[in-house]
Amino acid sequence: MINKKNLWFLTLFSLVLVLSVYYITMPKELLLTNNNVTQEDNAVISIEEANIIETLRQEDNNTTLEEINKLKATISDNTITTDARNEAFDALKLLNQISSKEELLEEKVKNTHGVDSFVKIDGDQIRVVVNSSEPSTTLANDIMRTIQSNFDTKQYIVVQFK
Repeated sequence: MINKKNLWFLTLFSLVLVLSVYYITMPKELLLTNNNVTQEDNAVISIEEANIIETLRQEDNNTTLEEINKLKATISDNTITTDARNEAFDALKLLNQISSKEELLEEKVKNTHGVDSFVKIDGDQIRVVVNSSEPSTTLANDIMRTIQSNFDTKQYIVVQFK
């Protein structure tokens, strides 16, 4: 029988494992920094069309990591009640499930329709940003059907072309 300590250990170990796999599969361009580049305060940063999807992913990853760190701090805080820790743990588990579902949907859209995409799930609302120069209603409908096929309940799906 698994006691609470073993359950916590297994859960946190699986979280560390998922994050390490994510770190390993992250593009090398995001890991490299150039310390020699300086920018003026009023400089305008331009984003190429091909990098919009990567930028959205990076912003989402940053907010997700912030939430994970807050939840981990709550879990490791000894002054918090057990119920609050359990709620933080459940929220952390849900956050991991949503992140993995988003990645799965992105891969499915890429494999099925051959376009790069960014998927963000927020409750029953799903936002899909597709990297395509020409908006196509047929492609948007196909993507919506592909994503909806992964859910048992009706989802509100929005497809945007960038």
